Parts: sequence; structure tokens; C-alpha cells
Amino acid sequence: MSQPFAATWLLPPGLPGRAARALLILGLCLHTLLCSAQTLRFTHALAIAADTEHFPAELPQVQQVALPDDWASTRPEQTGPMWYRLTFDADAVRASGELLALYIERACSAVAVRLNGKLVHLSGRLTEPVSRNCQRPQLVALPIAWMQPSNNQIDLKVVGFPLRQVASRQRAGGLSAIELGPYAALANKHSWRTVVSIRLPEVISGSLLLVGALIFAMGWLNRAQSFLAYYGALLIGWAMVLSRQWMSDMPWPNASSEFLLAILASFVTLAAVQFLLRYAGERRRWIDVGLPAQCAVMPLTLMVMGAQHLHAMATFWYVVLAVEVGAASLLYLRKTWLMRSAQFWPMAMLGACMGVAALVEFTAQQFGVDARLVGAAQIIPPLMFVALGLRMVQQYGRQLQDAQHDRAELERRVQEASMQIERNFAQLADLKVEQVTQQERKRIAADLHDDLGAKLLTIVHTSDNERISTLAREALEEMRLSVRGLTGKPVPLLNALGDWRAEFVSRLSQAGVDGSWHAPADDDVPQLLSARAFVQTTRVLREAVSNIIKHSGASRCTVRCTIAEGDLQVVIQDNGKGIPLELDGRLDRGHGMASMKHRAKQLQGQCLVESGPGYGTVIRLTIPLDRHLAAA
Repeated sequence: MSQPFAATWLLPPGLPGRAARALLILGLCLHTLLCSAQTLRFTHALAIAADTEHFPAELPQVQQVALPDDWASTRPEQTGPMWYRLTFDADAVRASGELLALYIERACSAVAVRLNGKLVHLSGRLTEPVSRNCQRPQLVALPIAWMQPSNNQIDLKVVGFPLRQVASRQRAGGLSAIELGPYAALANKHSWRTVVSIRLPEVISGSLLLVGALIFAMGWLNRAQSFLAYYGALLIGWAMVLSRQWMSDMPWPNASSEFLLAILASFVTLAAVQFLLRYAGERRRWIDVGLPAQCAVMPLTLMVMGAQHLHAMATFWYVVLAVEVGAASLLYLRKTWLMRSAQFWPMAMLGACMGVAALVEFTAQQFGVDARLVGAAQIIPPLMFVALGLRMVQQYGRQLQDAQHDRAELERRVQEASMQIERNFAQLADLKVEQVTQQERKRIAADLHDDLGAKLLTIVHTSDNERISTLAREALEEMRLSVRGLTGKPVPLLNALGDWRAEFVSRLSQAGVDGSWHAPADDDVPQLLSARAFVQTTRVLREAVSNIIKHSGASRCTVRCTIAEGDLQVVIQDNGKGIPLELDGRLDRGHGMASMKHRAKQLQGQCLVESGPGYGTVIRLTIPLDRHLAAA
């Protein structure tokens, strides 16, 4: 064999870029072709069944077999190791000093390789518990020093198990075709095959385990979404099933490993069926009881049949379990289709992939197919499981976020309701106090009317002293006004205006002052005025009339009452001498003016006084009616 081409090329200087790239690509293609041409593929070998340390060439049972040699087809009853011998010449290689390698795509379950009788490779334990390397490709470097110019012998001792002792046909013993060639040419192929057959399943198993544990915890904590727990258990179980491709050494013999892998399928089926039913909103009592019972019955039947009939019984159970999962899938898809659920198409795609994988697996179990096709069929469903699991995690996170938002909204509403209840309670308490206060006011008003009023009325009618009789009459009027304020009974504003006019004109006429009263028309007067507003306004008007009579020296006084923009405006104007200059700036110091302004302020109104010596006095009283009408 000639030396293979180098990986880098020395291109002539000044060569255009496109031409350089074309030459590089052409060179790489030629390199690949030459390396392929340098690889020798063995499709036949001498074979003999024997558990010896070296190839027993002297036994008469040695025969030539075709490679790949699948024991499930060629020797289903084969027990014990199988020896294979390959022969090749190495004149050119010895001259070039190039390193050769042997590429074994499949040797199930373990293999030992000898070059001219010397051990050069051992893939694992050859005795129980035998290493399980059915999916792991082997790359064996062949030392040039141990080679002869011609007639070199490569002996391979393959330790495997017959079809009847394994739960899956892919784990029955066998040997693939063998390739012999430059180490560099076969290393890339070996690396790629290792990634696909070992590293990728290993990564997917880890992903399934992590995502499954997360989803299982989510479903366990949220019992209302129990389908999450079953889906998490499904992913964990599938990760354990997929581990058979990359886990080599087990601490127990082959029979125990095959038994565990077989019964694991029943638990995966339980998780898958329950997930599909719970996800569809279905729950059947007989299924909840039947699936765990099936998980107990399946191991019993496998143990009764024994290791020598494991494959037949496991195949029967695989068919039953596949039918159960298929029926649950159809039930789920039918319900989601009728509900027009967005979950239909993702689950339909997953179901289709699972169906294809199951069909490939069944075909491989019965007839045998290319192991690479079976490996691909076994890889695609887990990838979709991971994708669906991540989607569920995303949906769960979104639901959790919505739940937190709803909880915050609920807390806000509860807080608002609590504040409203507190306000209502405070209002009820105030109302209770108001009711008690109103009752007490009525009692005081009744006492004043019945006791003090009767006595004042007696003094008015029996006293011979005019001054005492006048004072008693004034006290009686003030008492009646106080009683009206205590009872809190609203007064029609029209009546109030009439009472104010009568008292105003009467008092001024008795003092010799010409009084003029102007009030709005009856249609413009609101219906009721609160008792408090009536009492306070009456006292302001009385105080103003008293000041006019006592201090102004006026001969005429005019009162104008108007209602504008929700306010009652009363303007009292006299033609008296006005307020002296010495009292200017000190109007609020006397009881009269100060009390008038204070009463107006209590009604949230105002009382303004305008005066000047020789120009009379103007009092402007403004009371906001919208706060003191019937509602008050």
C-alpha cells in the first residue's frame, strides 16, 4: 500500500483563488478515493465454535462463513464463543512503515483480536458478566513489527448469546464485515460511527433523564396535572432503555440484564398509556388497576418460561404493549381532534415517529435489518420526547407565571375588599354613633321644648315687666331654633325664606327701619334645606339685623336673596353711617362679625363685610346649597 496523501497541499504561487479552491476540492476527493481503494473489506472468514485461547485450526469443524454473520439467522442455537480467521499479505505496508488498523463495526457482545497468535485487542470481559458492546464499533491498531510479508492471520474470538436468550434480536451474537486499511483512513469512520451509535444515545439519555426528572417533579408537586408525572416517568424509563446502547459493563450476568430490560418495557408502557389518557382528560378505573397488575404479571411469565425462551415470551409482550400504547394514542388523537386542540399535530407527529420506530423494531426482531437503520429508528423518538418535554416545561412555566399574576391580582382584590369592609365597618360605626347622637339630640330637644319652653312661655304671658317679657320671648325663639337644629329635620327652602323675610321685616319695622326683601321665584327654589344650614343662616341674619338696629343708624335696609351656580347668596345692604374708622381692621374682634363669619365657614361658605363711613354697610353671605340640601 502506498503512503496516503497529506492533509494540506502546497499550491503554485499566483494561482487564482477559484482555481486554487477547485484543485483543493479535487485533491480531497482523490484523497478519499485513494484511501477507500487502500481499504480491504473482508466478506468471508473461516469460522469455528470453540471456547479456546487460540483459534483451533486443527479441528475438522472449521468452515467458511459469509460476513456479516448474524447468529440470530445463521446459528440461532449457538452457545459459547465463536472464532473467525482472516488472512492478508503485508509486503507493501512493511516496506512503507504505515500503521494499519482493523475496523469492526459490530461484534456482539465482546471480542478479542489476535494478530499472528498475539493478542492486540480486547473489547471487554469474555466471561460472565460479559461486556455488552453490540453497538460499539471497534478500531484495532495492528503493529507492523508483528506482521509477516505474507499470510498474516487475524483471529477474532466473539463471545455472544443465542437469539432465544436475549429479549431483542439486536443483542444476539454476531460479527459484521471487517475492514483492513490505513489507520488514518479508518479512524474518521470509527469516530463518526462512535458518535452516532454511542455518544449521541448517551447524550440523549442524559437529556431524557434530566428533563424527565424535572417534569416528574413538576407533576408530583402539582397533582392537578398528574400527566406531567407520568410523562416524566416515561422519559426516565426511556432513558434507561436507551442506555443499553452505550452501557458496556454490568455487574450481573446477561440473563439478568435481558430480564430487566424486558420488564422495563412494561413500566414504560404504563407511563405512556397513563400519560396519554390523563393528558386527554380521561381516567379509567380498570386501567389504573390493570396496568400495575400487568407490570407484575410480565416478570412472572418471563421467569416461568426461563432464560432459554426469553426471546419468544418477550416478543409476545412487546406486541401486547405496543398495541396498548397504540390504542391509547388513537384515543388521545381522536379526542384532541374533536376538541380542535393545538396539541393534536405535535402529538400526531410523535405518534407517527413512534409507529415507524416500532415497525422497524418489529421488522428487525422478525427478519433482521441493517443495524444502522434500527439505531436511527431508536434515536428519533427520544429526540422528539425531549422536544415535547421542553415544550411542556415552557407551558408549565407560562402557567406558573400566569398563576402568580392571578394570585397577585387576587391578593390585590382581597386587599381592596378588606379595605372596603373596613370602610363599611367604619361607616357602620359612624352611623351607629350618629344614631345614638341623633337619639340624644332628640331627647335634649324634647327636654328643652317640654321644660324650658313651657317655662319661657309662662314668663311671656304672665310677666308684668315688658323688658322681661321681651327677653323671654327672644329666648323662646332662640330655644325653638336650637330645638329645630337638634332634631335635624330638613326645612323646605321656600319656607325658610319666608320665615327669614317675616322675622327680618318685623324686627326692622319695630325699630323704625324701612325693610325691603327680594327673593327668587318659587320655581327656582330647591325643595329642602338641611336643619343645620337653616339654623346657622338664621343666626347670621339675626346678627346682621341686630347690628343694623343697634349700630348703623340706618333708615332703610335691603335684602336680596339669589340662587346661582348651586349657592345661596344673601346680600344685606343698609344706608347707615357705616363702620367707624377706629374699628377698621378690627371687625373680627367683636362677637358679632366674628360669629357671623365663623358660622358661614362652618357651612363651607363665606361672609364678607364691606363698609365705609357715611356709605353704609354691605354684608354678603354665600352658602353652598349642594352640600346642605335634602341629602343632608
